[in-house]
Amino acid sequence: MAGKKKETNLQASATNREQWEEVLATKGLTVVDVYQQWCGPCRAVISLLRKINNELSDDLLHFATAEADSIDALEKYRGKCEPTFLFYGGGELVAVLRGANAPLLQRMIVDQLAKEKLMLEHGGQRKVVVDNDLPDDEKIEEQEAHHYSEDGERIIVPATKSYTVAIIKPDAVAHGKANEIIMKIQDAGFEILAQDERTLSETQAREFYQHKDSEDCFEDLVQFMSSGPSHILVLSRLEESSDVVQDWLSFIGPANIEEAKQEKPESLRAQYGTRTLFNAVHGSEDRDGAGRELAFFFPDFSTVSGKAQDAREEPAERTLALIRPDVARENREEILTHMNKSGFKVSLQREVMLTEEQVKEFYVHCNEDDYFPALLQSMTRGRVLALVLTREDAVQHWKNMLGPSDLKKAAEEEPECLRARYYVEGDPVNQLHGSGSTEEASREISFFFPMQQTLAVIKPDGVEKHKNTILEEIRNRGFSITRMEEKLLSKEKAEEFCKEQRERPFFNQLVEFMCSGPCVMMVLEKENGVEEWRAAMGPTDPDWAKREFPDSLRARLGSDVLRNSVHGSSNPKHAQEEIQLIFGDTQKSNPLDPNTEVKEGPELCP
Repeated sequence: MAGKKKETNLQASATNREQWEEVLATKGLTVVDVYQQWCGPCRAVISLLRKINNELSDDLLHFATAEADSIDALEKYRGKCEPTFLFYGGGELVAVLRGANAPLLQRMIVDQLAKEKLMLEHGGQRKVVVDNDLPDDEKIEEQEAHHYSEDGERIIVPATKSYTVAIIKPDAVAHGKANEIIMKIQDAGFEILAQDERTLSETQAREFYQHKDSEDCFEDLVQFMSSGPSHILVLSRLEESSDVVQDWLSFIGPANIEEAKQEKPESLRAQYGTRTLFNAVHGSEDRDGAGRELAFFFPDFSTVSGKAQDAREEPAERTLALIRPDVARENREEILTHMNKSGFKVSLQREVMLTEEQVKEFYVHCNEDDYFPALLQSMTRGRVLALVLTREDAVQHWKNMLGPSDLKKAAEEEPECLRARYYVEGDPVNQLHGSGSTEEASREISFFFPMQQTLAVIKPDGVEKHKNTILEEIRNRGFSITRMEEKLLSKEKAEEFCKEQRERPFFNQLVEFMCSGPCVMMVLEKENGVEEWRAAMGPTDPDWAKREFPDSLRARLGSDVLRNSVHGSSNPKHAQEEIQLIFGDTQKSNPLDPNTEVKEGPELCP
């Protein structure tokens, strides 16, 4: 092993085809920072690369920069503002990392260097990758031209809500802190109405900060804000009466970093800022400023006002429906058909084997009534089918369909109602339940469908090819991401994670795959979260998924039972164990989970 390389030659520079070919011809592992001429290489990682270079002091490790604008082989990276690092071994692409995530970059360099040295010493074939996880240029141009929100919809801000514009500045984005900051924003009760990532031109930065053009720091501010990508957010509050402008300013803290650290050490600027310009985040100064900034970044936004528009924007009402065991076994499909024809959407569904204690808790208001023993017996005789029904005026509409709770009255006065049609002879208890009011519906839904956490993993093949698609699917399905970390699993951690498959013949292959590249580890939270995420994934075998659940993630993105893009906990107990293993602490539990039927397909890795 040779001595340390000179720091002045830390990164070779490639600005034309000949220089690029020289970089690819270098023996060993070469880590290439691909950049655009207008923004230059990623300066945020230079000190890290120098540290790694000095510590490893290995002649087989090389660093380079490559200007995509002037190298035809890198054409697909032109116009992309996110820092991108390409790992080459023997002239072949072996790994890709997007974003200036320093810990992950260091782990990948060490890991890929070890693999390259092993290949050179013992021979074999490199595992070559293809970088296909780039957004379509035409879609990007369309979104930027029309300023649509993330889900493709025009931004509509209800007139009853206050809103503000927040910016995660280039310094925080370059250090890989954007996702972490976004999670803290959501945890603090802010609602993200729209989100965009863009790099401001100097002209745009001057226009946006024109009210500061008399200040001494104006030119430095313009240069800083146009130095790299920012995340632009439109924020509101879940509580409409709240003043989000002042709430956001309070949450981010004073612009001066030292003042923020002294007066508001928990604020975002105190946690992520380094000095006044590099203070990580921006917020509108007042409501007028919020309106101006919203129009600047999203000129096609509109507000909703008036009775017709407001009614259209309000979420549909929800109610709880229970089909008790005797009828659930025989008539569930008929009843579900009635619901569908009446305009209901079943937004949540689960089968539960209730204990006597749980029935008593749910029906606490009628424990002393004469009919309660019969109700208790009926509710514990088998699995109860619990449903959350959604539509306009859902509570009252479902009550009308059910008819009177008294079976005799139902049969005499409304023989076509559901309770009359699905009574069980000799049983005094009606077989269907509905919430009595919106308040009851909220309580009852929380009882059967409490907020539940599960571990979700984007596997190495998913990170490589489909990361953005999967994250978008998670958001669209209403999950909250309460924890997220991209990490490269060690062999020991992967073996522990997949321990339930230890006796299977594919165990070693599975462990090797889970260590083959970075995984994205997430804690997802949603009502009925474990089952909801399993439904989103689909069966483990992508071929089975394509036949039975063609819209699931594994059907759309998986290639085989090993490379099926995503993993999820198989049941609530496993969710707690896996979260503990990956993140080192336990999460919220669900009192109904031990008795919940989990509809599982064969799971490759628990």
